[in-house]
Amino acid sequence: MVNQPEDWNGVVDNPWRRLRSYTAARIGLGRSGVSLPTRELLEFQLAHARARDAVHTPLDLDGITLQLEQLAADQPLLNPALPLHLHSEAVDRMTYLQRPDLGRRLSEASRVLLQQEQEQDNVSEPYDLALVIADGLSATAIAHNAVLFIRELASAMASSEHRWRLAPISLVQQGRVAIGDDIGELLNARTVLVLIGERPGLSSPDSLGLYLTWNPHRGLTDAWRNCISNVRPEGLNHPEAARKALYLLSEARRLQLSGVNLKDRSDDTPLEQQHESGSFLLG
Repeated sequence: MVNQPEDWNGVVDNPWRRLRSYTAARIGLGRSGVSLPTRELLEFQLAHARARDAVHTPLDLDGITLQLEQLAADQPLLNPALPLHLHSEAVDRMTYLQRPDLGRRLSEASRVLLQQEQEQDNVSEPYDLALVIADGLSATAIAHNAVLFIRELASAMASSEHRWRLAPISLVQQGRVAIGDDIGELLNARTVLVLIGERPGLSSPDSLGLYLTWNPHRGLTDAWRNCISNVRPEGLNHPEAARKALYLLSEARRLQLSGVNLKDRSDDTPLEQQHESGSFLLG
């Protein structure tokens, strides 16, 4: 019989465990007999519960609205109008989860509200950008990241060489990515940027996704969008996400396109950008 140290707790160590300091992935968990150690099992159950809560927690409209009002007071670039409270055709959360198609379309009441907003604005010039905040599959992601990201984006836009005219911000309950097409079209915006809660993972229940579309209108597919994902302090932080988003917005404006034909070259060197097309053999 092998003699064990007096302080041995029955858990067999795994040398891969040292790599856990470099990743949030569940590796090197060790074992107790043929099972996971109790601590690791409980942590997994807690992560799973947080992911489920992220999916089912309702969007805090009042809290987000108050934060956006305070932000607009400090950021002259943002539209001072109150955020528009909208809803998809998915009447409740269960319908939203079972019928993704309904989450992609605005309810009739919301469409009327946006049409009235456009008539009251009485300005023929299109907005440069419509910001849309949708709960998606994680209202937790919106609560933790949306306003912080918008603050960074507005600051970056104020320092850019272009003038940006922003539409009133839209807050959407039970919304999916494509609902931004409806909103951008009805608000007469050249570009729409949808901030949406991504499908929660077991180590990232608060991951925010950004989806950009030029010339938004109903019927577009995902091929017309550009995506920036995993926006959160432990992933792509807010200043870096704002930098990438502004680059794509500026390029979409310059080229008048988005999607598969718009590449994120925000991290390229000037030399790489000069040779972004064509064969290197012909350069």
